[in-house]
Amino acid sequence: MGGATAGAADEETSVFGLAPVEPARTAAYGEHPDQVVDFYLSPPGTDGAARPAPLVLLFHGGAWRAPYDRRHVSPFAAFLAGRGLAVASVEYRRGGADAARAGRWPETFDDIAAAVDTVPGLVRELGLPGVDPERVVLTGHSAGGHAVLWAAARHRLPSGTPWHLPAPSPLRGVVALAPIADLATARALDVCSGAVDQLLGEGGGGGSDGGGGSGDDLTVRLGLADPAALLPTAIPTTIVQGGTDIDVPPAVADAFAAAAARAGQDVRLIRSDGGHFPPIDPTTPAAHTVAEEIACLAGAHPAT
Repeated sequence: MGGATAGAADEETSVFGLAPVEPARTAAYGEHPDQVVDFYLSPPGTDGAARPAPLVLLFHGGAWRAPYDRRHVSPFAAFLAGRGLAVASVEYRRGGADAARAGRWPETFDDIAAAVDTVPGLVRELGLPGVDPERVVLTGHSAGGHAVLWAAARHRLPSGTPWHLPAPSPLRGVVALAPIADLATARALDVCSGAVDQLLGEGGGGGSDGGGGSGDDLTVRLGLADPAALLPTAIPTTIVQGGTDIDVPPAVADAFAAAAARAGQDVRLIRSDGGHFPPIDPTTPAAHTVAEEIACLAGAHPAT
């Protein structure tokens, strides 16, 4: 276990030791300061084709806690852009002034939904060159992996609840990286030190579900927030999961894949070498695998 812990620490150090990459442009998708998106644009002709690059909406991880923002995935966003993909790296509301607090109910979910609904149109409004907002793939790491799996399932929410869509979003697919994909399993394993319960408000206070702070709030919110409870989505889905991940153990992705199989949805589950961070580390083979999966779903031809 000591060796695994040391290896995980090295992987985390590698990711957070990379120099942040400045985006080509930053824009707001809402009025809150955290409702912003950074654009990383693919150089013309990078994918070897004349048509515009697919749009990748990237959601960062960090257990929904405020100290972790989109800057730590900026090298990964730039890496994807260099592979012929236009990337929109999304910021969203996480925990507030309390650095240990994970997420906000319902604001975190408000922002995920708003970004997915708004950013493709924002690309058109800004006139960003070489970007095809009709070919959209969602990708996210850890808590961001939860975000993209949940966003793809919004048409499965009850019609009277917030964030519901009458039909699936027009997505080419979802590539979730070490995702907190099955909230029940994540809670049982105490993933990220109680982050799931904190994200859901621990049953207290009012919220978009109208729970009113009763003892049933957590159960109600879990049903609305758990991607594994909202299957099938009918949207092509790939999970890239490190085999030695101790932050979000493989059992979480396995539980989601099993739930998908029971619901009749095929989910491609790729077990990559290493732990939690290699899928977003441009220096690793796992990141190249991720780029290839995104490009495949988008119908692009990744640069080598």
